[in-house]
Amino acid sequence: MGHPVARKRGDDVSDTTDERNGRWQEAARRHLWLHFSRLGRYAQHELPVVTRGEGCHVWDQHGRRRIDALSGLFVVQAGYGRRELAEAGARQAETMNYFPIWSYGHPPAIELAERLARLAPGDLNRVFFTTGGSEAVESAWKLARQYFRAIGQPQRYKVIARRTAYHGTTLGALAITGLPGFRTPFEPLTPGGVHVRNTNRYRDPLGKDEHAFAEACAAAIEDAICFEGPETVAAVFLEPVQNAGGCFTPPDGYFRRVREICDRYGVLLVSDEVICGYGRLGTMFGAQRYDYLPDMITTAKGLTSGYSPLGAVLCRDFLAEPFLTGDASFAHGLTFGGHPVGCAVALANLALFEEEDLLGNVRRNEDGFRERLESLYDLPIVGDVRGAGWFWAVELVKDQATQERFPRDQVEEVLRGFVAPALYDAGLICRTDDRGDPVIQLAPPLVMGPGLLDEVTDVLRRVLADASAKVHG
Repeated sequence: MGHPVARKRGDDVSDTTDERNGRWQEAARRHLWLHFSRLGRYAQHELPVVTRGEGCHVWDQHGRRRIDALSGLFVVQAGYGRRELAEAGARQAETMNYFPIWSYGHPPAIELAERLARLAPGDLNRVFFTTGGSEAVESAWKLARQYFRAIGQPQRYKVIARRTAYHGTTLGALAITGLPGFRTPFEPLTPGGVHVRNTNRYRDPLGKDEHAFAEACAAAIEDAICFEGPETVAAVFLEPVQNAGGCFTPPDGYFRRVREICDRYGVLLVSDEVICGYGRLGTMFGAQRYDYLPDMITTAKGLTSGYSPLGAVLCRDFLAEPFLTGDASFAHGLTFGGHPVGCAVALANLALFEEEDLLGNVRRNEDGFRERLESLYDLPIVGDVRGAGWFWAVELVKDQATQERFPRDQVEEVLRGFVAPALYDAGLICRTDDRGDPVIQLAPPLVMGPGLLDEVTDVLRRVLADASAKVHG
């Protein structure tokens, strides 16, 4: 059944659902600038309006319920409709709705920084708060540059990242992002971004040789550092599992080698965990799953399960040392960084992780999730299934046996023209992405159980079977 839409003061109580939706559609077309969206599409098509969420489901403006198998956007770890998190924010707002952490502290920021330091690996004991992921990446790069200037190595400003990797949209983070289509409209970018091969083993000649593949991928980072000049390179930015392109997992030994390379040349290793942090891979941080110690961890998204905007950069102790004496300071700050309401919500969210064993739920069900998705290999359109924890991708191909790709015009037809709307109409929200090869990505709330995983797989099977029939006749 549908659920009543919350009314704004002045609404005509006699309005029908269709009338309200009509007003929303008109107002959205005229005023709402959607992110990463083709605005022209909604001149002829209805804009989906999500009005309510509960658990792993959301409802649209027509009262239709759908499974959210993307956690909003890799965000809603603890699920929708959690009264505990809403009340934590409300209590904090009543006590103190806002105060900056520019030369001041407040209890929620202090307590959350301490909590994150306890959860993080090694000596990542310093926490710099932001309001989102791009800001966290931007802040980490700025810190790396000022840190090296402070210790007498001002020529270190460059960053090594991977092709196809997404690290954010602000101009600094965009320079680290390895997606030409996102970069080109805004060039010239912040100088210093250098990109190397990623860990996509599908179709790679070395992909089945774990050791050789790890060595080749890590060596590409070392080669880039040496080519650019080690004295000019500040940091390497890597996601534990790369998002863009479709959940590229690291080969065994890869991060150990990268850590050795960074140490050899005095380069900082930044683990970008805006997506992979806070349980997405079954551990609090992805670096813990793959057993490496980064110098910084950039985070956001799941830190609050989306109940308030918040991000953070977790830093090893030595990075703060140049700023602990005299009149030195990190010349960077954000008005809403460490917002007290966001910090209070994050503390309540992390408490839920423990009380409900959300990490354990991911670990217990990960193999079952993988097996369900791998059962789709009997469909000719399914080329590869890859991922870890609660973060998976299904790559679509024209020919499974030869791994033949779809031509670009057919990607548009198959992925955007059929698969994406068919999945939504069938009651499933996930991500259809063609920033690399065409993939369907799934990253459900960490509270999802086996029953809903079955439903997710059933919808995928029906839609991909229809897509395969269209492609192969």
